[in-house]
Amino acid sequence: MPLLVMKFGGTSVADLARIRNAAEKVKREVERGYDVIVIVSAMSGRTNELVGWVEQTSPLFDAREYDAVVSSGENVTAGLMALTLQEMEIPARSWQGWQVPVMTTSAHSAARIEDIPRANIDAKFAEGMRVAVVAGFQGVSPEGRITTLGRGGSDTTAVAFAAAFDAERCDIYTDVDGVYTTDPRIEDKARKLDKIAFEEMLELASLGAKVLQTRSVELAMRYKVRLRVLSSFEENTENSGTLVCDEEEIMEQNAVSGVAYSRDEAKMTLISVADRPGIAAAIFGPLAEAGVNVDMIVQNISEEGRTDMTFSCPVNQVARAEDALKKAKAAGEINYHGLVADTDVAKVSVVGIGMRSHAGVANRMFDALAREGINIKVITTSEIKISVLIDRKYMELAVQALHDAFGLENAAG
Repeated sequence: MPLLVMKFGGTSVADLARIRNAAEKVKREVERGYDVIVIVSAMSGRTNELVGWVEQTSPLFDAREYDAVVSSGENVTAGLMALTLQEMEIPARSWQGWQVPVMTTSAHSAARIEDIPRANIDAKFAEGMRVAVVAGFQGVSPEGRITTLGRGGSDTTAVAFAAAFDAERCDIYTDVDGVYTTDPRIEDKARKLDKIAFEEMLELASLGAKVLQTRSVELAMRYKVRLRVLSSFEENTENSGTLVCDEEEIMEQNAVSGVAYSRDEAKMTLISVADRPGIAAAIFGPLAEAGVNVDMIVQNISEEGRTDMTFSCPVNQVARAEDALKKAKAAGEINYHGLVADTDVAKVSVVGIGMRSHAGVANRMFDALAREGINIKVITTSEIKISVLIDRKYMELAVQALHDAFGLENAAG
């Protein structure tokens, strides 16, 4: 039998009625001749509830027990989905991560998948099972303890299973009907894309788009797993949703495919740092050790052996960054005259593999922002992306202006 992986997120399995709705979609694929591996998340809101219980019980919790508790939400959904399918006379059974087994590292609450042996599930398919319902987000460590993969880990689980079992496709069912040119809540002219390249989706996911988890897209790109993003709440056809695929599958490549944004950014500037070899390592080494996710970095022109260094990070990591830099200064590792944090900025980005062959993208972007009176604080670029930091109050206006400037209302969809 050809194999399909279907993943259902928390809103798609939020209650028994929605689990039944998801099971109907699985049943249709079985009737089309597929064996199916279903990956399920916990019911919407359940993981937050479980995390809250752990934190109330033990503020300085044992990460191994945290994983044991938090992973239980997916176990409940998997069992209920398997029971629902059985009631529909579909041979199905549920699998917890350790039963497959999904082999992971020992990094509790942030484990990475290392291997998914096929033998156990393949044996059950050979015996007549048509659907394996697997609890997402979890695995088992070399020590035999339950692990979890971090938030959004069920997406990663689904892609990993699709790669391990050579699935024809991995369908991600969620509360949106595909990948849009930008957030439809901000720009009502946003259009659903029929196809998007792995690289573009990876950039959009890392820049703030919430449709797919970044690690899952990285994994899909590495193993060439074709992903399809679909709505759980609509009737779907073969052409529904958005296909995330190799660049070669996309006939016409627009200069820009999408506009992404991240609202909660901060811009931090070290004023008057010694301009010497190794200064960047001395600054960003302590930040990395403190777990600060540095994104955009700009170094100003040096004057009299001193320079300013600016970087961006999530706004909720500003205090951690300030503490790390102050400790580095106290230890004599770096010397700076001031540290300024601007916590009222947003990042807006345009993404498109077509940038490689289209000139003038940066000029069009900067011109569109200038016409709206939006000042750019920081700019970074890559081969398929241009990102800017701007005042947060202009974020929605910037998204709308860029969507118009690149004609994204005419995107396929």
